[in-house]
Amino acid sequence: MDGRTIAIIGLAINMLLAGIGSAYGLYKTGSAASGVLSEDSKKFSKVIVLALLPATQGIYGFVLSVMKISMLPAVGAAASAGWAVGGALAFLGLTTLASAVLQGKTASSCIYAVGKNSEGSGKYVLFPAMIEFYAILALVLGIMI
Repeated sequence: MDGRTIAIIGLAINMLLAGIGSAYGLYKTGSAASGVLSEDSKKFSKVIVLALLPATQGIYGFVLSVMKISMLPAVGAAASAGWAVGGALAFLGLTTLASAVLQGKTASSCIYAVGKNSEGSGKYVLFPAMIEFYAILALVLGIMI
């Protein structure tokens, strides 16, 4: 395998893992939100932000992969360059996968909390947002690569 092929596989893994993580996180938050909204549809505006948070990791994975496609000509045939780009992006994909899954679980718990007490809904956003920080770090690192 040449370096370009290895880099393309890393790009694909990054996008795939970020998408899987976001899909799972959105499944968790969507399930929680639909349960809360079935009880009180007036809480939609308080629930929607929490429900959408895990989608950002999929966006980060997509953006990184699209940005790094332009690096493929520079990678060339050197396997070491391909592993540097492809390997780094694959590990960034693992970060976005983990953060999206964990953020989905945290956000769904916060959605249930909004269902019980909607007064603190602004405070509840902080808990899944702390997990978002690590996805943002992965995005920044991916941009720097």
